[in-house]
Amino acid sequence: MARLMKPRRAGVARIVAATGHSWRGLQACWRNEAAFRLEVVLFAPLAMVACAVQASGVERALLLASLMLVLIVELLNSGIEAAIDRIGTEYHPLSGLAKDLGSAAVTLSLLLGAIVWGCILL
Repeated sequence: MARLMKPRRAGVARIVAATGHSWRGLQACWRNEAAFRLEVVLFAPLAMVACAVQASGVERALLLASLMLVLIVELLNSGIEAAIDRIGTEYHPLSGLAKDLGSAAVTLSLLLGAIVWGCILL
């Protein structure tokens, strides 16, 4: 039987390949998504504040996790948008809905971050 997929890597080779894929994804998002660039630029000083503020270890972890979550959700949203754009450029209600839902997820992650930071710092 003909093999339709290329052979999968295993062990360390798989980890190295996965790391390369992840790095390329981060680079692509940085190049193509202005919102991601802005969030990364805001992440750096806020991460320093999270590490410098008088807070317990759990509070510090929550501050940093809320920042990371925004980046993670933005990456997923960008992936959804890329997949929808790959399907076609004509408007379709389900394509619009998928993009709107991704955008809503980013908005909720930003709101969650603001709530976490407000609860801990205020």
